[in-house]
Amino acid sequence: MCGIVGFTGRREAAPILLEGLARLEYRGYDSAGLVTSTGRQLHLRKKAGRLAELRKLVAAHPAPGCHGISHTRWATHGGATDRNAHPHLSHDLRIAVVHNGVIENYATLKHQLLADGVIFRSDTDTEVLCHLIARYYHGDLLSAVGAALALVKGTYGLAVMARDEPGVIVGARLGSPLVIGIGPDGHYLASDAAALAGFAEKVVYLDDRQLCQLDESSYVIRNPDCDAIDVPVHDIALFLGDGDRDRGEFPHYMLKEIYEQPEALANAMRGRLDSADCTAHFGGLNLTAQQLRQIDRVIMTACGTSYHAALVGEYLFEELARLPVEVEYASEFRYRNPPIDRNTVVLAITQSGETADTLAALRESKRMGHTTLAICNVVGSSIAREADGGVYLHAGPEIGVASTKAFTAQVCTLAMLALYFGRMRHLSSLHGQRIIHDLQALPDMVRRTLACHETVKEIAAKYAEAKNVLYLGRQYLYPVALEGALKLKEISYIHAEGYPAAEMKHGPIALVDAQTPSVFLVPRGHVFDKVMSNMQEIKARGGPIIAIASAGDADVAAVADDVIPVPDVPEYLQPIITAVPLQLLAYEIAVLCGCDVDKPRNLAKSVTVE
Repeated sequence: MCGIVGFTGRREAAPILLEGLARLEYRGYDSAGLVTSTGRQLHLRKKAGRLAELRKLVAAHPAPGCHGISHTRWATHGGATDRNAHPHLSHDLRIAVVHNGVIENYATLKHQLLADGVIFRSDTDTEVLCHLIARYYHGDLLSAVGAALALVKGTYGLAVMARDEPGVIVGARLGSPLVIGIGPDGHYLASDAAALAGFAEKVVYLDDRQLCQLDESSYVIRNPDCDAIDVPVHDIALFLGDGDRDRGEFPHYMLKEIYEQPEALANAMRGRLDSADCTAHFGGLNLTAQQLRQIDRVIMTACGTSYHAALVGEYLFEELARLPVEVEYASEFRYRNPPIDRNTVVLAITQSGETADTLAALRESKRMGHTTLAICNVVGSSIAREADGGVYLHAGPEIGVASTKAFTAQVCTLAMLALYFGRMRHLSSLHGQRIIHDLQALPDMVRRTLACHETVKEIAAKYAEAKNVLYLGRQYLYPVALEGALKLKEISYIHAEGYPAAEMKHGPIALVDAQTPSVFLVPRGHVFDKVMSNMQEIKARGGPIIAIASAGDADVAAVADDVIPVPDVPEYLQPIITAVPLQLLAYEIAVLCGCDVDKPRNLAKSVTVE
């Protein structure tokens, strides 16, 4: 992984490939490369580091031709070096491959190829695939790719070129997204439709185990038996802008997206709240009212930030809908064999819609016959297309690797779903109307919360040199403590841990000292006094305290060393309000530490490998 862009047509390929890769930079990567062709000659250019390094290389040593494939790599097998960067060429220099995914049986295949005298030039699993395709290539690239993939175990999104078939690109997909773009000047292949905005007019999404072949004037999609199949063609959504200009006045995408949260929340709610019936409505659940009423258990599965949103959703569904909920890490759930009742719905939560573990968990649930729903931000993504039904966030593109507005939009959407299920069961119209009123006020409450930014900057300067930070909350705010700690880890590389506040005394309190700040989430609520007692325990041991508290709360101010004020909202909406200052705190500390906020090391925006 991480990004693939290919083009075959009537324009110079290299500028298109470089621009397409630039649109995927936000996903995270550590090297980049491309290969183009003129006649029967392949021109390979690749470089470790940022895309700017590849641009310099291409400027100094142009890669001519109207056909090419390119890649940004996030290292899995082998370090981030020039030789491990994609594309890879076969030993006879006839085949070029770029690849997202992991070839799980690469070691066995490599041993066989080495025995045949093949010389390897990299440490990657992808190069094995390149040599395999070359072994089966006898003038028909599509057949050679199919034959090689029959031996492969693992996941892949592939783009392949052959020196002896100029103008032809072959693609294949299993567990890693791939989309064909149709444009006036030729055809495109990419791992994300966002790379094709402004180039292609239509897109076609490949499903698992499908192969495709493109040239400048046509394309064909085939099933594993190589039979041509018809696939729906979609209009491409031109939703992604160009580079730095999209940041406007903001120095980083992450900060821009933090400030976009009022608008993102409003978009997530637009057209979904029904004051007349005191409920919410969703057009994409694809279940009848009777089917929805029969649901008596919900399993939420997700990874990373989306998992934390699911934990908030557990509280929301149990309180508002009186539905039992389990929250599972998708990476664990996919390999378990839990007993699941017939009337259980599996709800997959994801920003990208391509997270490999979440997609696998959803597929396993479908295989076992369970209804699957999804909460997703990306139209046309794999999870959005494969779930039985679902809800789009409409939060807009999230470029920063560390998720911000997607998290709050996910929590907001889960609140609306909990209202919807609650009104179908026991929730009174009066209670439903009150929830709608609270939700409608939410964007303005987040705008008011953003006013804490200057206070957060001052606090960040005070604690930017900390080596460890603890995040503590209870009930609805325990998942927010986890999320706040994750944000700090992701972008500042400072070790942080989130805990239920009451669990401190069961071990983690041993970590408390004068150099270890504790961030307490303590707005007013029914466990306020309990959390205040937990704060006192930290205070008694000399630990600095940063408190996220209701504006003007004198009790908290008397104990905490620093206070970040937030407006009062009902407890079930406090996760959204309190997440905002934690996002800002992580951002400001990362900036002070000199970190690359939008592209933190070792991370990818969409994790499409296991």
